[in-house]
Amino acid sequence: MRKNAHPHSGRAFTDRRWIPPFFASLLVSVTLFLATSFGLFSSPHGKDPLSFDFISFARMEDTSEYFVESNLKRSFGRPRNSKMEAPRIAYLISGTKGDTRRMRRTLQAVYHPRNQYILHLDLEAPPRERIELTTTIKIDPTFRQVENVRVMAQSNLVTYRGPTMIASTLQAVAIMLKESIDWDWFINLSASDYPLVTQDDLLHVFTNLSRDLNFIEHTPIIGWKLNQRARPIIVDPGLYLSKKSNIFWTTQRRSLPTFFKLFTGSAWVMLSRSFLEYCIWGWDNLPRTLLMYYTNFVSSPEGYFHTVICNTEEFRNTAVSHDLHYIAWDNPPKQHPRSLTMKDLNGMVKSGAPFARKFAKDDPVLDKIDKELLGRPKDQFAPGAWCIGSSDGGSDPCSLRGNDSVFSPGVGAERLKELLQKLLSEDLYSKRCSFQASNSVNRSVH
Repeated sequence: MRKNAHPHSGRAFTDRRWIPPFFASLLVSVTLFLATSFGLFSSPHGKDPLSFDFISFARMEDTSEYFVESNLKRSFGRPRNSKMEAPRIAYLISGTKGDTRRMRRTLQAVYHPRNQYILHLDLEAPPRERIELTTTIKIDPTFRQVENVRVMAQSNLVTYRGPTMIASTLQAVAIMLKESIDWDWFINLSASDYPLVTQDDLLHVFTNLSRDLNFIEHTPIIGWKLNQRARPIIVDPGLYLSKKSNIFWTTQRRSLPTFFKLFTGSAWVMLSRSFLEYCIWGWDNLPRTLLMYYTNFVSSPEGYFHTVICNTEEFRNTAVSHDLHYIAWDNPPKQHPRSLTMKDLNGMVKSGAPFARKFAKDDPVLDKIDKELLGRPKDQFAPGAWCIGSSDGGSDPCSLRGNDSVFSPGVGAERLKELLQKLLSEDLYSKRCSFQASNSVNRSVH
């Protein structure tokens, strides 16, 4: 009988390959049971064990907290430390061919160890100029020690009237957000800009201001600008070519948008970190929508940030309509700033503005500003309380660095404070982004 039995009969009892998986499963089950019993899955914040984030149907009436957009919005509204620490400013200084020395001079005039700096020399500059700029930054002992000055490695063509200037600015902002958490405002300057106050003056005055304020000159686009800027469609060759040229005009024209209201103003801004985080991470997609719209817009640097801020409820009331620059315009239609000279110095001082533009290369008025307004010796930093070295023999007192949280404000701080008091007065405050919020479009339906 046994000889005629099926060869595989009794395999279930003789094949022991089931034993290892069985004991492995048993071991995992026991481990999970013991872990649950002894609280190994308990939340480190005191929550109940095994408290996973499942959405309860009983709470579906308020589901906003489960969406990332709501978390982003809440992050921008977090209360700040009640202690008013001195601010830090992120600067972008831009230049083109032949601007290496001017960029370094402007950097020295606005330098402070608390701040962050990015230098962008556009693609029109030859490689030797970029190497020269990078080398001068690397060999400077102060820059090397503090490590707060960067030269943008990726150079871009920048056409002022096209969107390439916006692209370059947003790239610098993204780098600042990624590499440094310690800054409160962002300021863009060109090599033809120059300060009229020291950084001690600026940081001292801004210490007592809300970090949410945005200084951006803005006004709704009306009149001739609607036809000459909003309706034409242009192409910026800097986005596609390797050689700079003027923008291309197409024959097509477009209607005005109904989704948002257009604003325009100065391309020179001082923007808060919270607003720029929104421009980079914007939870409702408006910044990216407007970025695409302004890709084919005439003089888009004079409209992009302005339109974003004035169409965003969270930031609309933070916009102060001033670019913090003294600018002398040409004769009507006042579309181009003329170069400032010695005869403009009195007007610069009276304006209270912390910056001025534009200056011709090595104009004598710059030496006058260095001497009378900044106290800056040639080829040295504009001094501040952080400079504790000796100036004997013409040496730079800023070569020895002290406490960068201590300031020594001068008369420039008083001029700036007077300007800000005027800008932040109740009358001007009520005119920010001058259109009724009820007229704005509800973007959630788009």
